[in-house]
Amino acid sequence: MKTKEIQTLFKKFEAAALELDGVECWSARELQVLLGYSNWQNFGKVLVKAKNTCIQAGEKIEHRFTDVSKTIRMPKGAEKQIDDILLTRYACYLIAQNGDSQKPQIAFAQTYFAVQTRRAEIIEQRILEYERVKVREKLSQTEKQLSAILYERGIDDKSFAAEMTSVNVQTKELRGQQPIENEHIENNAAVRKMLLNRGIIPEQLPPAEDVKKVKKRLVNEDKKILK
Repeated sequence: MKTKEIQTLFKKFEAAALELDGVECWSARELQVLLGYSNWQNFGKVLVKAKNTCIQAGEKIEHRFTDVSKTIRMPKGAEKQIDDILLTRYACYLIAQNGDSQKPQIAFAQTYFAVQTRRAEIIEQRILEYERVKVREKLSQTEKQLSAILYERGIDDKSFAAEMTSVNVQTKELRGQQPIENEHIENNAAVRKMLLNRGIIPEQLPPAEDVKKVKKRLVNEDKKILK
C-alpha cells in the first residue's frame, strides 16, 4: 500500500469512530464499507467468525458487540430501520483478523486495530501497576498504625498485615498477645475461606513482580516520557 492510501484509510477509520458511555466504538454498517464489503450478508459471515473468536478468547460477546438499530433515509423522504452493531476496538480487531486478507482495507485494519489495542493494553497495565503501588503504600501505613496499637496493648516486635485486625483490636478492647493472635488467625481464616469460595487458592497464585521494582520502573518510565 502507498503512503497516501494508508493516510487516507487512517483518516477514514478515525473519523468513523464514535463514543458511547465513554467507550470508543464503530458502527458495523460503516465498518463494512471501510473494509471493502459491499454486501451486508457477506460481511455478516465475518462478524460470526469474529464473535466465535471472541468467545474462544474468553470474552463476553455483549461487552464487545452491541446490537442496535439505526434509521436510514430512503427515496422520496421515507425512512427505514435497519439492524446495526456497535463494535469496540477489540471487536473491530477480531473482525479484521477474520476478514479477507486480500483486501487492502483488511490488511490496513489488522495493523491499525492491533496497534491501537496494544496501546490500550499498555495504558491499562500501567494504571493497574500504579494502583498496586498505592495499595502497598496504604498497607504499609496500616501496618505501622497496627504496630503502634499492638505496642500500646502489650505486644512488642510483632507485625500483622491486616486492617481488620487493627480495627477489631480497638473495637473489642483486646489486650495481650494471645487474644490478639487469636483475632488475627480468625481474620486470616475468614479471608482465606472467602477466597476459596470464589475459586481462588492463594498458594497457587503466581508470584507478582516485587512492588518496589514496579514503583522504580514506573518512575523511570515517567522520567523518559517527560523528557
